[in-house]
Amino acid sequence: MSDTPRVMVTGAGGQLGSTVVARLAGQATVAAFARAELDIADAAQVLDRMTAVGANLVINCAAYNDVDGAEDAAPAALTANALGVLALARAAKTVGATFVHYSTDFVFDGKADRPYTEEDPARPLSHYGRSKLLGEWFAADAPSFYVLRVESLFGSPQAKSSIDKIVGAIRGGQPIRVFSDRTVTPSYIEDVTSATLDLVERRAPYGVYHCVNDGIATWMEIAEEAGRLLKQPANLVPVKVADVQLKAARPKYCALSNEKLARAGVAMPSWQDALARYLRG
Repeated sequence: MSDTPRVMVTGAGGQLGSTVVARLAGQATVAAFARAELDIADAAQVLDRMTAVGANLVINCAAYNDVDGAEDAAPAALTANALGVLALARAAKTVGATFVHYSTDFVFDGKADRPYTEEDPARPLSHYGRSKLLGEWFAADAPSFYVLRVESLFGSPQAKSSIDKIVGAIRGGQPIRVFSDRTVTPSYIEDVTSATLDLVERRAPYGVYHCVNDGIATWMEIAEEAGRLLKQPANLVPVKVADVQLKAARPKYCALSNEKLARAGVAMPSWQDALARYLRG
């Protein structure tokens, strides 16, 4: 990145936030705020911090990500995923900063038969999905904004993702239940971070972008590839979405298309390549 930007990163203690902060080290002046250090829904506090930092780029990685928990805690999800985004976007507008926010495939209903584009109508099925869609709308209060929809993030040292659970079970020789009919496009955190900074550096047109690794797969296919890469037998138990009782409905087909991102000059590696790099790491 050029001109040594002054970057404010919120949600800096999470999987994506910690990776963004680490990548920016030496490239920018970074002010990183974990959840306990900044209430992003406190508009006055947000503006004070952003002004003190002199931020010209704000990257929001803070989110309420407990999909099932949001069904019983809708106010908490709305506070983090919508009202906090509104406070950040308005503060970014006031100080003249570019605003980056991350959203999710859960804004879609999963009834498609091909990867979703940014032009497809959003029809979230859950409180979590609705809170994230509101956050997308509120992010646009910043005139210079990017909303990046990511999906099935993996690759953090915290090893909390669905892919990490699959890998852990394979390495431990344990059986693991995986969806055989839920189609996704996983997102390697390192690649998402690279794409984010590339998009900002290129000064690509503002708006909503899908930012996932290329290619689509069921969770069963991802687990099979993980077993192949690990050179270990995988005890995979296939299950169907309809047979699993979850508090929040999941979109069954939620693959995202990267075509708009590619048109902006940002290419994403395949999910197979990303998974191989992660497991070698």
